[in-house]
Amino acid sequence: MGIGNIGIPGLILIAVVVLVLFGRGKVSSLMGEVGKGITAFKRGVAEGKEEIEDKSATAARDVTPEEKTEKDKA
Repeated sequence: MGIGNIGIPGLILIAVVVLVLFGRGKVSSLMGEVGKGITAFKRGVAEGKEEIEDKSATAARDVTPEEKTEKDKA
C-alpha cells in the first residue's frame, strides 16, 4: 500500500487529525502562509522569465556597422 492509494476517506481522516492537533486558527494561518509562498514563487518565476527575455533581446540586437560619414572618413 503506497501513498497513491490513500483515497478520499484517508484524506478526510488526515484533515481531521491535523485540525485536532493544530486547531482551526493555526491551520488557517498556515494555509495563508502557503498561499503567500506560492504567490511569491510565481512572481519570481515571472521575473526570471522577463530577465531571460530581456537578455535574449539585448543579445539579438542589430549589430550591423553604422554608415561612416564624410567626417569619419577624413
